Amino acid sequence: MKKLLMVLAMLIGIAGYGFAKDIYAHDASVLPKAAQSIIAKNFKAKVSVVKMDKDFGRVTEYEAILADGTEISFDRDGNWDNIEVNKSKSVPAALVPKGIRNFVAKQQPGQRIVGIDKERSGYDVELTNGIDLKFNKAGQFIRYDD
Repeated sequence: MKKLLMVLAMLIGIAGYGFAKDIYAHDASVLPKAAQSIIAKNFKAKVSVVKMDKDFGRVTEYEAILADGTEISFDRDGNWDNIEVNKSKSVPAALVPKGIRNFVAKQQPGQRIVGIDKERSGYDVELTNGIDLKFNKAGQFIRYDD
């Protein structure tokens, strides 16, 4: 009986590993249409690599790396979750809520947004000077973060 349970546990482990395998592609066509549209409208660089995270045979997240080094994470529906750009660039203004853009322009003049991360409670924003800011879902400033 112990041997049967051991073999069964091993088979389940192997099957689980197969379902969780990440897939890589070099073409934006594997992204959901919404993600393709976001990239086409807001970024000049082409997609270099797309990593698709799979759990139980289903894609749960897409990570796109553009030729200029920009990294964008999308959920399975193609909505962006996280955007990081080189320090010499800025996250496209169209993707940053107006309240966040206005706060950064007024309180951190001369700084650019180089990272933005959607969270359940709002947004985490990183500036070129390394300062991290927290905003609520409405784009209102909450606090400076470590």
